[in-house]
Amino acid sequence: MRALMALGLIAGLSACEVVPVGTSGPTPVTTPSQPLPSSARTSARSFVQVVNTLEPVAERECRARTQNVNCDFNIVVDDRPDQPANAYQTLDRQGRPIIAFTLALIADARNEDELAFVMGHEAAHHIAGHIARQQQNAVAGAVIFAGLATLSGGDANAVRSAQELGAQVGARSYSKDFELEADALGTVITKKAGYNPLRGAAFFTRIPDPGDKFLGTHPPNASRIEVVRKTAAGI
Repeated sequence: MRALMALGLIAGLSACEVVPVGTSGPTPVTTPSQPLPSSARTSARSFVQVVNTLEPVAERECRARTQNVNCDFNIVVDDRPDQPANAYQTLDRQGRPIIAFTLALIADARNEDELAFVMGHEAAHHIAGHIARQQQNAVAGAVIFAGLATLSGGDANAVRSAQELGAQVGARSYSKDFELEADALGTVITKKAGYNPLRGAAFFTRIPDPGDKFLGTHPPNASRIEVVRKTAAGI
């Protein structure tokens, strides 16, 4: 909570659009009764600095690479309690792209390069249209599995279960490719913003390696670091 207060206070001073999201709405920003730990102040300042620097670069890259796409990114802080270190990209009801960071991720980042790479990666998901492409894959999977279940003589429950399974399989079919695409474009955005994508991608060395599981959602960490290295070398 104190880290969130610091984010709000610093964001207000720097005119940065950083708003918390959660089940109960935005958390009011108040002056903490006790001094913030130096680590929390450092994390807050680093996050706001990265947002101010990288957001306009991501928006320019979005406009250059897309047509008729909303490139007005809204960077938010997910302040729900007990959330793990995570960042994600989604859309609001009007189609505006949202990049959300949990407080744990902001606190765990060791430097601004890591925050910048994560932000660039999530922006890249939107620029590449991964949400729409994932939805299309899910629909295709649901149709195929339901059709097979129908041909096999399944009843309504069996067909419904097949649809649900097909949607899950379809949504995951290219998720690894999407992550690698976002790593590559995120590297470009990160470097154009003046940060070091190789240093930023170092967090892959600190998280559990998902391996190369069938229908897994993320590729092996080594593959991701290699994509960042090759992309950065070619810029």
